[in-house]
Amino acid sequence: MLMLVPRSQAIRTLKGWATAVLLDAGAIRECEEHGWMVDRGNPHARDHAFEIARRDLPPGISSNAAAVVIAEVLESMGDSCPECLSD
Repeated sequence: MLMLVPRSQAIRTLKGWATAVLLDAGAIRECEEHGWMVDRGNPHARDHAFEIARRDLPPGISSNAAAVVIAEVLESMGDSCPECLSD
């Protein structure tokens, strides 16, 4: 019997990897109207994202470096969509 196994999306940058981890953990969301990533402000989801980052590291990256990238991506996001504010 032929079975298809879903392949995970290829992530080409560390920031892309960190964004995917944060989305999976529920720490950020995408603005449905404009597509901007927005910080949800959920401390439990952030902690979960850091746990995922330490457990599922990209090849060649230390756990400390992964945590730094997660923190940098979180710091670069606001808690509201910049385009929604201007509407």
